[in-house]
Amino acid sequence: MSELQETPPAAPASPAGTTGTEAPGQPPVKPVLTAGAAKRANASVIGMIIALVLSIATFLPIVLMNPSPKSDGYRPDINVSAVARNAADVAGFTPAAPETGETFRANYARWESGTGSGVPTWEVGYLTPKEAFIGMVQTRQANPTWLLQQVKSAPVTGSRSAGGRDWELRDTGKGEKSMVLVDAGGTTVILTGSAQLDEFTTLATAVVKALDTKAGASPGSTAVATVSPSAATSP
Repeated sequence: MSELQETPPAAPASPAGTTGTEAPGQPPVKPVLTAGAAKRANASVIGMIIALVLSIATFLPIVLMNPSPKSDGYRPDINVSAVARNAADVAGFTPAAPETGETFRANYARWESGTGSGVPTWEVGYLTPKEAFIGMVQTRQANPTWLLQQVKSAPVTGSRSAGGRDWELRDTGKGEKSMVLVDAGGTTVILTGSAQLDEFTTLATAVVKALDTKAGASPGSTAVATVSPSAATSP
C-alpha cells in the first residue's frame, strides 16, 4: 500500500492594505500630505519670506544713510605754524614749521614737556607724497644719552646735503633712516622714518628754510652735524 504524502498548508496571505516585506520591483510607499498639512507648511514658508523682507526693509534705510567714505581715510587738518607759535612760549626756542604745501601732510604737531626723558621736544609727523612717514624732532637740550636712545645705536652711514646744510645720515639697516642737524641757533633737528632719501632731502630743505627764516640767517649759515637720530615717533 502506497504511503500518502501530506502537502504542507499554504501561508496565509497578507491582508489587503498591509505591507510586509516589499515584493521585488515594487516602488516604496510615499506618504501623502493632507490638504490641511500642506496648507500649514506653505504658510510657514511664506511667513519666513515675509519676515526676511521686513528685516531687509528695516536696515536698508540705515545703510543708505551711511554711505562708505570716498576718501582713503581720515586725514587730520593740522596747522603746524599755529601750533608752533603756541609752543614757542614754553619751548625757549622758535619751533621749526616747514612750509611743505600739499605734498607733505602733517598728522600731528605737539610740544612734549620731556617728563619721562628729561628732554623737552617739538615734534611734527609727516606723511610723504609716497605714503611713507617722517617724524621731525627739535630740541635745545639734547644730550648723549637721549641721542643714543633716539637712534637705537644706529651707525653713521654718511652725510647728505639739504638746504645748503650737511646733515648726518644714519641707517638702522632695517628700512628706517635718520638725518640729523645741529642748527646755528642752538637746536638739534632730527628727521627719522621709513621714507626714501629723496623725500628726506625735500623735507630737510624745507626745515632749513624755516630755521633760516626764523633766525634771520642766510641759507649758508654754519651748522654742525650731531651724533644721533631719533626713532620715528608714531602719532
